[in-house]
Amino acid sequence: MARSLNKFIKLQRFLVGCKRLYLTKVWGMDIHPTVVMSLSARLDKTHPRGIHIGEGTYIAFDAAILAHDMSRALKVDTRVGRNCFIGARSIILPGVTIGDGSVIGAGSVVTKSVPPGSAVAGNPAKVIKTGIEVLKFGRFKDRVT
Repeated sequence: MARSLNKFIKLQRFLVGCKRLYLTKVWGMDIHPTVVMSLSARLDKTHPRGIHIGEGTYIAFDAAILAHDMSRALKVDTRVGRNCFIGARSIILPGVTIGDGSVIGAGSVVTKSVPPGSAVAGNPAKVIKTGIEVLKFGRFKDRVT
């Protein structure tokens, strides 16, 4: 009989809720209550009020979202829209806006703003597809059965 980690899903959701509460109440980040993120996702605590994440967005493991750049003495707002997917180990640089319904590929380094309904990937990230339609958490609409 195969063992499943699904029995820990309630614990994981509780811990993510605690992390989101901590980031919003203690650090002052603007994170919608429906955002789901990995416990290893890293959000900038040097300029926490510059982080804005919209509803229905998913942030995968080891993704980093920055709102400051010490080398340029820069503290700016970084925005992730609604229903986006931020892939594992991707980096969103300061001042970038990710448009609603966009998907960021794993390992991407996003240096420029992403238009709504776009899929981007690479280092630096480039738009590989536009006009995509996604559901909550950036799930592709045409892939749902």
